[in-house]
Amino acid sequence: MSQAPDPTLPVYTKAQLALRNGQDRDEIWVGYDGLIYDVTRSRLWKRGNHYEHWAGQDLTTELHRDAPHTPNVFDKFAVIGRLV
Repeated sequence: MSQAPDPTLPVYTKAQLALRNGQDRDEIWVGYDGLIYDVTRSRLWKRGNHYEHWAGQDLTTELHRDAPHTPNVFDKFAVIGRLV
């Protein structure tokens, strides 16, 4: 995990995360390792996807399986919530 979970962060469900996919709303969020990151400002996520990965979902399994980078890639994004 790139950042420790903060118990004061808002909690979101997978259904709420799914609405922040860059299509249904302007926000582009991704889940990773129990946290939700706001990637809206990233040019790599502008259309709600980054290579084979889609925003609005928990990407933990996908990134553990085939990401060419470490979880530290999320350090530059704001943690905006916890995923339940």
